[in-house]
Amino acid sequence: MSLGPLMIDLEKTTLSNEERKLLQHPLIGGVILFSRNYESPEQLTALTTEIHALRQPHLLIAVDHEGGRVQRFRDGFVHLPACAKLGKLYDHNHRQALTLSEQMGWLMAAELRSVGIDFSFAPVLDLGRNISTVIGDRAFHGNPEVVAELARAMMRGMRQAGMMAVGKHFPGHGSVAPDSHIAVPVDERRLVDLQFEDLLPFERMIHYGLAAIMPAHVIYPQVDTQPAGFSARWLQGVLRKDLDFQGVIFSDDISMAGAAVVGDPLARTQLALQAGCDMVLICNDRAAAIQVIENLGEYNSPSSQVRLMRLHGKAAVDWENLHVENRWLQAQEACCTLVRSAVA
Repeated sequence: MSLGPLMIDLEKTTLSNEERKLLQHPLIGGVILFSRNYESPEQLTALTTEIHALRQPHLLIAVDHEGGRVQRFRDGFVHLPACAKLGKLYDHNHRQALTLSEQMGWLMAAELRSVGIDFSFAPVLDLGRNISTVIGDRAFHGNPEVVAELARAMMRGMRQAGMMAVGKHFPGHGSVAPDSHIAVPVDERRLVDLQFEDLLPFERMIHYGLAAIMPAHVIYPQVDTQPAGFSARWLQGVLRKDLDFQGVIFSDDISMAGAAVVGDPLARTQLALQAGCDMVLICNDRAAAIQVIENLGEYNSPSSQVRLMRLHGKAAVDWENLHVENRWLQAQEACCTLVRSAVA
């Protein structure tokens, strides 16, 4: 069975019978986990093991685990600093910041891989312009070149731990104030202006080998009337053609308010796939997920299959052995020190 184009969430810390059936539907290709799905490293390992055993090739398992306020698993996991702290450190000591960004990427990925998570939706490539509250300290820096440098270092660390990186939110969510979870942000700038600012980290990271990208639920009316994640102009024109991106394109959660302008969940899914997304996220709305599963019809994209298969996590050290490794001890101390610091 191939990987389907839908990624859905789970309700609890264990699979229900309904969820076991849903996850075996051919339209499902992945699972995203949230804090409600986590109790302990042992429970999480059991959950991911069961999910992976349902199908072959196994379903992709993802999580938002960036650090700072966006870290779904906390008790037992190292508390990672917000990425803005790395940016502040960069202004004082860029070499130290780059080293720590690589350590943080490795630590985040190594812990997640040890419990069976394939990848995290990270790093954030948005610019920290003190405009967007939903981005805020999730962004590395306001300078796009600095964002690209720190993100590259983080991606390098993630790869060393067996995890591919997912850059978000293309072409940039950091320069608009509204939160796309609850509103429809509009960015009035021209494409040429975006190319020299918000788009630059994505361009750099694509050149460095970024494996996946998540677009923003933001409308850029000077480029297209649709939000970027539903726009063939953005995804097939700018991202695939102009920037020569060959990796996976994930939609952001289509249950967010920023996607509502497109129509109902089925219409959103269809348009996202038509625009160029390889996988569509439907989170925190089981009825919507079922509606899409029952009405989308057969779907097959060989090119998406090839891209998605590359996101399966590589071999990992188990949880117990990881936490006695010298590299884990050093990275843990470095990250905890930055969390406690007054740098940012």
